[in-house]
Amino acid sequence: MTFEDYKNELIKTALAKDPALKSEDEAINFSPGIRALLAHYKAHNLYMSGEFAKADEISLKSRMETGIEIHPGAKIGRRCYIDHGMGVVIGETAEIGDDVLMYHGVTLGGLVNKRVKRHPSVGNNVLIGAGAVILGNIKIGNNCKIGANAVVLEDVPDDCTAVGVPAQIIKHKKYNK
Repeated sequence: MTFEDYKNELIKTALAKDPALKSEDEAINFSPGIRALLAHYKAHNLYMSGEFAKADEISLKSRMETGIEIHPGAKIGRRCYIDHGMGVVIGETAEIGDDVLMYHGVTLGGLVNKRVKRHPSVGNNVLIGAGAVILGNIKIGNNCKIGANAVVLEDVPDDCTAVGVPAQIIKHKKYNK
């Protein structure tokens, strides 16, 4: 996927997921989530080609501009959108699926200080509420909702809603029909 294709898809996604955005121009010029994700696209490609210093420079400039910190090594799927965004932190080994919506203050962080997979993997079609903290090499399944300010320390299966500190599953498609 080219940068332009990614950019156009991201703008359409933002307009669909954020009712406050009224035009493509407004989305591209004033949405910190879009700006951070576009910078990440460039930084990630540099990171994957071994140009770590250039990738880190783009990432740092983006963080200073948007308040959103995405490590260039993080893998982010298509049509992901960060609404509001301030204070979002996405660690180096985090993996985010397609069609994920996250709000401000979300942390996808690590628990160990070693060069291993130490950040969460988030499935497709996941909503992560404001201030949620998801820590460690855990998996958030597809079609999940993580409540605002939840602290998630264990895997969350597909089709679940998890809330609280520590997060507990309060709704599961299999059991709540």
